[in-house]
Amino acid sequence: MSVLPLVFTSGWASGINAYAVVLLLGLFGAAGVTDEVPESLQRPDVLIAAGVLFMCEAVADKIPYVDSAWDSVHTVIRPVAGAVVAALLAGESGSLPELAAGAVGGSTALMSHLVKAGTRMAINTSPEPFSNVAMSTAEDLGVGGIVTFAMFHPLPAAIIAATLLVLGLVILVFLASRIRRFLRRWAQRREERRMASDLPGPPGP
Repeated sequence: MSVLPLVFTSGWASGINAYAVVLLLGLFGAAGVTDEVPESLQRPDVLIAAGVLFMCEAVADKIPYVDSAWDSVHTVIRPVAGAVVAALLAGESGSLPELAAGAVGGSTALMSHLVKAGTRMAINTSPEPFSNVAMSTAEDLGVGGIVTFAMFHPLPAAIIAATLLVLGLVILVFLASRIRRFLRRWAQRREERRMASDLPGPPGP
């Protein structure tokens, strides 16, 4: 079977949590669950780095405003990771050109990242932090579940990922006003911090 369904699913998942995708795929490959995972993702140094970064994201992703700053930093990282993972998967199977796989994985990761980042902006307009924790936990469990499911049933997993991506894009349209509100607050906070830093300090003795 073509590796395209797995490429698409890994791209979608990478846009939400790229480190979890690398860690899970590497562990599945090292454990012999599948032969679709290239050896480069199974290396101990890659698994350790992915595990450490996954733990960092698990913490940052649950703190209001910190999660949006983290998402901003990963606007490039997640799509690139999705493209690289997709190209590696395609190169291992030989059933799909690596360049095409990278384009699919990278573009899918970018779209799912935009859905995640936009949803978090909308959530951050509410004063309580519990919605951030709930959303982050649901995302982590969703990525883990779908990537695991894709190891055994790649096509149904890809259909689920595509459905979630479309639903996320539709929801993002309805959350546009809350996202704009978040961006105004973010800009206001930056301006307040800038003005505070420009204030003269207390006179010396």
